[in-house]
Amino acid sequence: MVTRALKILHGSCRSSRNWRLRGERTAAIRALFFSTTTTNDEDQQRRPFNKDKRLSFVQPPNPTWDYGNGGDPSTKVEHQHLNEEEAEAVLRRRWNMDHTSSKEKYALLSAAISPRPLALVSTVSNTGAANLALFSYFSLVSHNPAMLSLSLGLPRETRENILSTRQFTVNVVDETFIEAAHSASIALPSYVDEWVLSGLSKESGKLVRPTLVKESPMGMECELYSFQDICLPNSSEIATTIVLGSIKYLHIRSDVLDDSEEMVDPVKFRAVGRLGGESYARLIEAFDLPHPSRKLEDDRYNGLLG
Repeated sequence: MVTRALKILHGSCRSSRNWRLRGERTAAIRALFFSTTTTNDEDQQRRPFNKDKRLSFVQPPNPTWDYGNGGDPSTKVEHQHLNEEEAEAVLRRRWNMDHTSSKEKYALLSAAISPRPLALVSTVSNTGAANLALFSYFSLVSHNPAMLSLSLGLPRETRENILSTRQFTVNVVDETFIEAAHSASIALPSYVDEWVLSGLSKESGKLVRPTLVKESPMGMECELYSFQDICLPNSSEIATTIVLGSIKYLHIRSDVLDDSEEMVDPVKFRAVGRLGGESYARLIEAFDLPHPSRKLEDDRYNGLLG
């Protein structure tokens, strides 16, 4: 299977206009890189995904909380029969990152720092080759100036394309095309077209050359602001590159805006986030907490001090 897939891949790369070969190429890519992504017994026992389920708003976890209360006392773990040293060992495990393997670090941190928003990043090389890649090390840096960050591990065509062309688009992933976006989550050979593999559609932007993902509810046209290579400890080997991107154009589908048409409605947006392992998540419940008042907090603080 693998040998045949490789032959089809290399042969069809030279004959991309032959539609039969392009179809075989897509099938070969799936066979070569996604042969292990089969539904397991655990998946079959789970209930089906409910597409009609929507985000709803509920009360906060501790509606009667007041200043000075700390956390919910019902969640505290008591070990009165243990001495302080024994209790400390039971309550927390600790990892020295200098003596923890890369695999262990990834498992621990990616599961704990979650859910993380997803960025489906579209780039183009100097020769015009399009690339599509999914990242979860992604965040908003500032709203004014509008700026975001990406952390790009190696090897990644995305990094080289952004540094050479200084342009890219970031597309938010929602429930409707998470599987398609997930297909672009691993580093594939340069001759693999992730747009073909995912089946997603291109949409031209207003400023940058890389295209937007038409299926995405929100896309951002970005220009490179700066980057920082991060090296492995005591080494010159680059482990990851942090990219800061200036958001030049924001494209939001009108059907996910609220009534004011000035904000995204989270109920309509249906964004997906990354957990650890193979898991993703969506928002099902949300709650509001009013902005703290400086005067109220000063008064309560003085009251707590007596």
